[in-house]
Amino acid sequence: MRSVRRCSRTGCINPAVATLTYAYAESTAVVGPLATYSEPHSYDLCEEHALRLTVPRGWEVVRHDGAFALPEPSVDDLTALAEAVREAGRVDRPVEQPEPGTQSGRRGHLRVLPDPVTD
Repeated sequence: MRSVRRCSRTGCINPAVATLTYAYAESTAVVGPLATYSEPHSYDLCEEHALRLTVPRGWEVVRHDGAFALPEPSVDDLTALAEAVREAGRVDRPVEQPEPGTQSGRRGHLRVLPDPVTD
């Protein structure tokens, strides 16, 4: 199941139901249904912020006609989650071994390095 995407507005914790995209060449902001996946140049908005969006003078807003709704989990999302959990729980999963002669002391995302040799 996909994680719930949140509204991009600072301080808002509501779930996103719409996607805002700017068409700078046409001075237009487009607010439509929530995109399938988050893209770097678009913004996810909750219903309140999607409906109340204002733009600078001279710009136009194109809004989706209809109600915004939270996305439903798909079978693909549930299958991907089940496979990820199954893979993480495998006991025969290969474990990374440090290269011979190194003692990295790796723990999680941190790595302990040996003291540099002084001449």
